[in-house]
Parts: sequence; C-alpha cells; structure tokens
Amino acid sequence: MSAGEEDLIDYSDEELATTEAPAPAAGANGGVKGDSGNLTVSGNSAAAKKGSYPFPGADSNILRRFSKSVFPKPILGTDVLCQAKSGLGKTAVFVLTTLQQVEVVAGETSVLVMCHTRELAYQIRNEYQRFCHFMPDVKIGVFYGGVPITKDVEVLKNPETHPHIIVGTPGRLNALVRDKYLRLNSVKVFVLDECDKMLDQIDMRRDVQEIFRATPPQKQVMMFSATLSQEVRPICKKFMQNPLEIYIDNETKLTLYGLQQYYIKLEEREKNRRLNELLDELSFNQVIIFVKSTVRATELDKLLRECNFPSVAIHSGVSQEERIKRFNDFKDFNKRICVATDVFGRGIDVNKINLAINYDLPPDADSYLHRVGRAGRFGTKGLAISFVSSEADQEVLKAVEKRFEVALPEYPEGGIISHFFHISAITASIVCLGCVVVLRRHCHTRKIMIVFTELFSSPFVYLGVSCSGHGDDEINCAWKLMASQADNDTMVVVKDSATGKK
Repeated sequence: MSAGEEDLIDYSDEELATTEAPAPAAGANGGVKGDSGNLTVSGNSAAAKKGSYPFPGADSNILRRFSKSVFPKPILGTDVLCQAKSGLGKTAVFVLTTLQQVEVVAGETSVLVMCHTRELAYQIRNEYQRFCHFMPDVKIGVFYGGVPITKDVEVLKNPETHPHIIVGTPGRLNALVRDKYLRLNSVKVFVLDECDKMLDQIDMRRDVQEIFRATPPQKQVMMFSATLSQEVRPICKKFMQNPLEIYIDNETKLTLYGLQQYYIKLEEREKNRRLNELLDELSFNQVIIFVKSTVRATELDKLLRECNFPSVAIHSGVSQEERIKRFNDFKDFNKRICVATDVFGRGIDVNKINLAINYDLPPDADSYLHRVGRAGRFGTKGLAISFVSSEADQEVLKAVEKRFEVALPEYPEGGIISHFFHISAITASIVCLGCVVVLRRHCHTRKIMIVFTELFSSPFVYLGVSCSGHGDDEINCAWKLMASQADNDTMVVVKDSATGKK
C-alpha cells in the first residue's frame, strides 16, 4: 500500500504533474535572530525584529510563552509559518485567531483549514465547536473522503447550513472545488496543519495548490508543524507574503520534556510476547501502539483482544463511519489500547495517552518524533518504547539519536520505576484541561488532596488523590512518594478534606 493510502489522504489517481508555486516567494526576512534562544522569530514585522524568544524549558509556562510569541500577529492578519513541539497548543493558536477574524455571512466561507488525515480534520472541527460555544451564529463544517460526497453538496448548497469555517482533507476539498460545489472567493484565512507532510510530496502539494488558487490573492496564510526541515521551509513560504517565521533552531529541543524513551532489542517473533509483558507490567492510562501496515494492525488488535486486552484498531482498511466511532471510543476512554498505523502519527490529541509503543519503528526520525509525541503532551509525563528487530530499525534509532542529540537507553530487564506510573496506578482517571492535569479517585470517607505547583509559573499539576480504606502508614507512604517528585522549585500542599488541614 502506498504511503498516501496508508495516511488516508483522498487524492485522485491522475498522473502527477509538477506545478509552479501559487504565489511569489516571500521577500528577504528582515528579522534578527538571537544567539541564546532556541525559538527564533523572524520576519519583517516589528515584533519579529525584537529577536528570539527563549524556548520554554522544564520550568517554564510552555503554552503561555508559545502563545505569547504567536497570538498577536495572526490576529492582525500577518502570515505565519510556525514550528513548535507536539502538544504545545498549535491547534488552539489557529482556532482562536481565526475565530477572532471570522466573518459571519450566509452562504460564504471565511476560514479554510486543511490537514492530511480524516481523523485530524474531525478533531480540529471538534475543537472549533468547543471554542465557539458562545458564538452560536458561526457554522463549522468538516469534509473528507470515505463518506458520500452528496452529503457535503447538500450542506454547501443551503445558505442556512453553509459553513463559515471549513475543515477538510485536500482530496475531498479539491473535488468539491473542481465541481464548483465549493466556492472559496470569500476566504480570508487559509490554514495548513502539519504543513510539511502536505507540501513535502508533490502529489499532496498539487492538491493544496489547486485549492489555494481558488482562494483570493489577498488573504492570511498560516502553517504549523512540529517538524519543518530546511528543505520544506522555502516551499511553505512560496504560499506567503512576508510571514512571521517561528522556528526551533536547536532541534534537540523538539523532544518532549517529561517523556521517557527506551528501546528493546528483540527478534521479530518475540514482539507479541514482549508486548503482552509490557501491557501487564506497566500501569498506564491509555496506550497507542504503532505498526507499519493495516494487515499488522488488524492482526495485532485481534491478538490483543484474544488476550483480554481492551483494544481497538484504526487504519485505512476500516470504513470511515467505523473509524470515527473507534476514534471516539478511544478518545472518550471507552477503550484504553489503540493499535494504529501512521494515521495516528501526527496531530491526533488524546490527552489520556501516557504510553506510546513502536511495535514497528517508523522509517525516519521525523515520523518517530510525531509518534512518540502522542504521549507526554502539555508538559505531562509519558513513556515511549520502541521495538528494534532489524538493521533498518537500528539505523532509524541512530538517526533519531543524531538528529535530536538524545541517547535512547535500552529498556531495563527489571523494568522501570516511574513515580508517574505508580501514581497512575492508584488513580481511576486522568483529565487534561489545557496545561492542568487532574487525577481523581472517588471515595466514600476520607479524601487526601495533594497539590504540586511550580512556584511563580504554570502549568501546574494538580493531583486529587483519594485515599479510602488505607491505613495512616500507607497514606504517609503515598505522601512521601509524591513529595519525592518535588524539587527546590516545587511547592507540595497536602490537604485532608475531612479536617481541612493543610
């Protein structure tokens, strides 16, 4: 199966043809790049000429600083080319800025957002609906393949249902534009999520160009990705005019803080047994298991269910309606284990995932970064384990270590001792709200609230751990275990809800 089919991108089978860039290249950047920061902002704007913003580290307010460097200019209509770590809120940036600018006119589309997979388009649509809760007049539409195009046509023909904001995949959008069901002459903002994936290959870029040409010359263009190579940046800038450019100069900072990464060297025939052992010994909230083909995804999912693991498989071999159902089951915590191809490798945000397993390693370092980025989002802790069973796998591992200057240790024979996973073991659920993580277990009698918060900074982690039916010694041990997570910059507050004492 081709890479395009595997990633569920709905492109026609017409012969590929190289096309010219749809817009003139941006002029030379007048920005000043700083020496100390890793997040570089450049461009011709006054804000860009201030230099570099220091990229947030372990003790920084990640989302606030990232958003501070990105938010002001998009709201004013500046083109933006933005690179940032997975899980920092790139989606929130373009969702909120486009909602600030959307023009509500019946029968006209003001904002167009494109991404490379159907599930990601569905997720972005849901984010728009969540953020525009108090904007009832704004209509959001999502268009992708796998469903009858007649349903999309019905929505577009009726001015009462015609979306002001459209999210979709290039194949379906291009078909609607080509058949003149979708007119984009009123588009004010054009957004590409995971832009490197969409523009790096000529067939994907062709569809994006056709849609781009159907939009007005004067519009705002925003592109986002965690990985923006030196080769793809000029391609992105050909769609823009004097963009605000935000890059991570030091790519070693692309790996997520709080994400533990290991590899396990084994034979191909040993993978199933080792996977079962890991799922038994590790306490996780949700796990994503990546494989290289739809056949392997189906068979591994079948094997896991036979072993009484509550798994679900998501790949291109499943009908679109069933895929969305499975995606929602996993996202809503009805299923804790998901076996997937690279359909889930980019952009998908399931905030309860704290374990990612590469059953099959991806072909390159960028794909590895996106995959493991499904765990440890918003500064939370997570674990990534990769199976290495061939020379090709070893080469990918070396490429990852070289690219991001990180030494991936071998998974210890005795397993790992992770306070995060111990804490998870005594909690029933984890809910991520922005940069706030709440862990909670219900009780009937006594409730101990343990709060971790970094002094003078956010995000903070709030742990509401209910201790019911435990002796004082056990509770004291739990306190000490969690307090051991703290360092000199962390305040630990322990509150007994029965007495109110802290």
